[in-house]
Amino acid sequence: MTQYNTIKAKYPDALLLFRVGDFYETFGQDAIKTSQILGIVLTKRANGEGHIELAGFPHHSVDSYLPKLVRAGMRVAICDQLEDPKSVKGIVKRGVTELVTPGVTFNDQVLTSKKNNFLLSLHKEKEKYGMALVDVSTGEFLVSEGNLEKLLHIVHTFDPSEIIYQRTSEIPNQLRNKNVFKLEDWAFKYPYAYEKLTSHFKTQSLKGFGIDEHKLGITAAGAIFAYLVEDTHHALLQHITRIQVIPQDDYLMMDNFTLRNLEIVYSANHQGKSLLDIIDKTSTPMGGRLLRRRLILPLKNIGDINRRLNLIEFLNKEDSLKYDIKDLLKGISDLDRLIGKLAAEKISPKELVYLRQSIININEIRKHLLKFPDVLAWIDPFINLEELIEFIKNHLNDELPVNINKGNVIKEGISEELDHLRNLQSKGRGFLDDMCQREIERTGITSLKIDFNGVFGYYIEVRNTHKDKVPEDWIRKQTLVNAERYITEELKEYENQILGAEEKIGKLELELYRNVCENVLIYIDQLQENSKLIGELDCAVGLSDLSVEDNYTKPILNDSFSIDIQEGRHPIIEKSLPLGESYIPNDVFLDKDSQQIIMVTGPNMAGKSAILRQTAIIALLAQIGSFVPAKHAEIGTLDKIFTRVGATDNLSAGESTFMVEMNEAANILNNISDRSLILLDEIGRGTSTYDGVSIAWAIAEYLHQHPTQPKTLFATHYHELNEMSVNFERIKNFHVSIQEAKGNIIFLRKLISGGSEHSFGIHVAKLAGMPSKVVNRANEILKTLESTRTTQDSGEKIKRVTEENLQLSFFQLDDPVLENIREELTRIDINTLTPIEALMKLNSIKKMIGR
Repeated sequence: MTQYNTIKAKYPDALLLFRVGDFYETFGQDAIKTSQILGIVLTKRANGEGHIELAGFPHHSVDSYLPKLVRAGMRVAICDQLEDPKSVKGIVKRGVTELVTPGVTFNDQVLTSKKNNFLLSLHKEKEKYGMALVDVSTGEFLVSEGNLEKLLHIVHTFDPSEIIYQRTSEIPNQLRNKNVFKLEDWAFKYPYAYEKLTSHFKTQSLKGFGIDEHKLGITAAGAIFAYLVEDTHHALLQHITRIQVIPQDDYLMMDNFTLRNLEIVYSANHQGKSLLDIIDKTSTPMGGRLLRRRLILPLKNIGDINRRLNLIEFLNKEDSLKYDIKDLLKGISDLDRLIGKLAAEKISPKELVYLRQSIININEIRKHLLKFPDVLAWIDPFINLEELIEFIKNHLNDELPVNINKGNVIKEGISEELDHLRNLQSKGRGFLDDMCQREIERTGITSLKIDFNGVFGYYIEVRNTHKDKVPEDWIRKQTLVNAERYITEELKEYENQILGAEEKIGKLELELYRNVCENVLIYIDQLQENSKLIGELDCAVGLSDLSVEDNYTKPILNDSFSIDIQEGRHPIIEKSLPLGESYIPNDVFLDKDSQQIIMVTGPNMAGKSAILRQTAIIALLAQIGSFVPAKHAEIGTLDKIFTRVGATDNLSAGESTFMVEMNEAANILNNISDRSLILLDEIGRGTSTYDGVSIAWAIAEYLHQHPTQPKTLFATHYHELNEMSVNFERIKNFHVSIQEAKGNIIFLRKLISGGSEHSFGIHVAKLAGMPSKVVNRANEILKTLESTRTTQDSGEKIKRVTEENLQLSFFQLDDPVLENIREELTRIDINTLTPIEALMKLNSIKKMIGR
């Protein structure tokens, strides 16, 4: 326990798995946590004056239990025996050989094959953050810099499993629910970081990576090396071959609200499907991870988008080639993570077989593509690795075990010494058979047998009925109930010889296997390049299958400011419809000049939200370089997509549903551009009717009058907003049509021009199973309310609101007078003004606007 406590003191924040014989044991609070997470028995043992809790499991089961601990958010320190217990007297030397954390692991049971497992490092100076992301399992290494908004966008986009930051710094409140860990200040020093990175990449500077100017990002990246090497004992990082800046300006931006509302990578419903689930037809983990990355970081460059689209179009035409490639892709394993394990010396012989087969399949794909030189316009050529294939084939057997200790890994002819020892081992069975026959003839004991077990070694076994025939030169070794076991000098000599051969074979084969791995690692750059290309090709093949199977068409991308979608469909809803029911497609046209804002009205459940979402999803799919669910789609490239959809609260932060709604709306209005697409669904519904109408009206007006004129789809039940089209030329009214029949309504789900006058909310309540008394009473109240509201009063109110706003039209957003007023107001300290001073200030502001 003294030894345990000494080691545990070095890892107070980790759960310590302490190797004792054939078990990993945990003690005290670690044992309590372990038993709860793993569902194993918690016991107690005497410990001096008191007792201590224990919980453990067999060491060979670590791959089964470790993932459960890590997935529960635990940092797990694995403490192994560093000496052979047979050769040591007293306490065996022990030490932590690996620290496994949610963000640092190679374990396949912890990792998700089609999702990166990122560790994020943060370094803050003033109000700016340096950010570095690493996936130690694949070798991807990224840096970025920016404000809190940029940080939150990186977090929601890349979804890191763990975050490390400076001990004397503070983690933003929005990240406190993540797996976070503090590092000492020395790890976040720029000179240390720069030296660590240049030393690792064997360069004199970082200019070649394009990150030299990102001082905060470099500092964060250096802290990652401190964490990997010093804290978690992962010093073998040869597979991290480059570091890249995340060029945010190259990608369409979506905030976390939009990613959530459009269900891009996660479904809002645990049983539902996300957009990624619907479109992912990739065959390899590399392709799956790349598709996910493309969805959260869509392109803005039309040339790059068209390269992706043209490759899909080519594969659609060359169906036979696509079939052959897809068949080969299915036999390619997770090359990135196999390379990571190879570099970290954690790859098993069986996994090396998967690596070998993956390289063979890639080479076959390369040969197929050589027949189509046009493909080089859309994807780089694969590197020929015939030499590596031959090397692995010549050195390793075809069938390999999971564990190197099982032996029979290295091929015959590679090592004379190994072949000699194997020959000695293989002839052993014949020697024992001959010896057995000789002893039977000598003793007359026909039932004697020669066998072996791990405890007593080799022995001759004789049943008790023949015990009197045993020769005097036999030495008794073990007594059983019905038999006796003996050994002879000849058998003892053979045992020493054969067991020595087995031990030598094990050591020699391990040494040769490591040499093979080192030689394979020489090709790491070529392997990683081919892996990247396989991801790109796999993405294209999967999206080609999607376009053919689900009738998607090639979109047209241009530099205009319009979106023209004909017969567009929502891909997620389309796939979730009952058998035999087809999705009703719709047309949507938006531009800056004539139809900037579309007011969409109509009954509940008619499909307003679906039309809004599908418009954004079609534009998004187009910009990742995918065909789209529409008859025709012409998209002026977007740089931002914003959504304000649904009703949620954030009670833990003290935010009501309406506050969350207003936060999201404010975020949109403060960040819009001329290439933004905005989806507003039921803005203002979280407060009273008059407040809600007023806010919705003001937001729509603001968007219409804003110099950037962002394209907007505005779904609402506030029919008063239809009146805006009278005085605001770029606001158009549309509604989702229904058909009334005998007091019931039929949802036609078709978007047509013109506003709607009714929401049919009571009818929806009836469909939901509301008691008939409530439904009937609601109808009575509705009639009463409608009879007290005259059309004239409503018209006069709307006319007055419109006139008031038009009178203030000189207060344009880019008006220099407005800027002067803003500066004047900013300088005023309201808390120190006397009433007279306040009146004087008000008078001066009045003079500034000439009124």
